[in-house]
Amino acid sequence: MKTSVIIPVKTFQKSKTRLQLSKEKTSKLCRLLLEEVIRTIHESKLIDKTIVVTNEEEISDIIKKYDCEKIQDEYETSVNDAVKLAEKYLIDNQFTHSIVLPLDVPFFYSEDLKELLKVSSDKSVIIVPSRHFDGTNALVRTPINSMTPRYDEGSYSFQTESAKNDDVKITIGLMYRLMLDIDNTEDLEFVIKQNIKPEFCDKIKRIIEN
Repeated sequence: MKTSVIIPVKTFQKSKTRLQLSKEKTSKLCRLLLEEVIRTIHESKLIDKTIVVTNEEEISDIIKKYDCEKIQDEYETSVNDAVKLAEKYLIDNQFTHSIVLPLDVPFFYSEDLKELLKVSSDKSVIIVPSRHFDGTNALVRTPINSMTPRYDEGSYSFQTESAKNDDVKITIGLMYRLMLDIDNTEDLEFVIKQNIKPEFCDKIKRIIEN
């Protein structure tokens, strides 16, 4: 088994506009979220390589710190296209499993990744929806091109439809911590109240309140 995580990262200045934060605060928050996701992946010791697909230049230090592979996403057309860019690297390097994670799901723990991989089997897809069931917060594919991702269409149900078309085993993973994301002000207030990873939540509060 050779496992990767793909993290598509849009340029920070174009990200999280629904949070209604200043550009400076948005950049700081995105950096914080991304590093927490990568840190948790790294400390799990379950993942052979983390792939960051991005055109954001201000994260080179994070990529180097955690020995990630950066793939340039010059045009930032869609999450689907970002995942495709990573797939070529993964196929060329003989990876068997991939997990697609956005940068705004920082509340999971290493054991959540372990559970995802334990459920995974040959020719299978695991879809973890957002808590509102209006997006995909984790997508596990074995092999890594076992189905065509359908992000940017408004619902995790599109992923399910795509997986059905590709005739793979589909599992819906209702994993609470992975279902928490930060997409708008309501999400931000909600996750802070949950206080998962209290020290990390304090860092979020310092950014948005200062």
